[in-house]
Amino acid sequence: DAGLIGLPNAGKSTFLAAVTAARPKIAAYPFTTLHPGLGVARVDGADLVLADIPGLIEGAHEGVGIGDRFLGHVERTRVLLHLVSAQEESPAKAWRTVRRELEAYGHDLADKPEILALSQVDTIDAETRKKKAASLKRAAGRAPILLSAVSGEGVQAALRGLAAEVKAAKEQPAS
Repeated sequence: DAGLIGLPNAGKSTFLAAVTAARPKIAAYPFTTLHPGLGVARVDGADLVLADIPGLIEGAHEGVGIGDRFLGHVERTRVLLHLVSAQEESPAKAWRTVRRELEAYGHDLADKPEILALSQVDTIDAETRKKKAASLKRAAGRAPILLSAVSGEGVQAALRGLAAEVKAAKEQPAS
């Protein structure tokens, strides 16, 4: 149903572990996730299948890193949860990097509905959080969900947003 995308260490595996019974490897180094992880989240009585995709870096569409091997998995999802770490010096740049890779890869990935979240917000102070959220909003043209899979902040909002997009996609007539 939904693909979790973002740069390495954006909190994708932590989110998956927080909302499903999946137990992905979680560590603070690039490419901890070597294989897509799947989990089922329950939101408002409905099941939502989530795919944790290894981090995408600049050049992924050309084979840089390992994320390109898994972009095909993203093709099968109905919606994307794009996690941008609050630890990034420039969340806007991080968002743009992943968006460029989706566009360069093609296969209509960049056209999928996207829920945007500034993740790991529990690791920064209120003023920094405000600045980084505003920067990301300017870049993406919409406010991100402020999310912490560790504290639970924003998790239900993200799941509900994903569930609504999945439901809308399922209701679309087949073309």
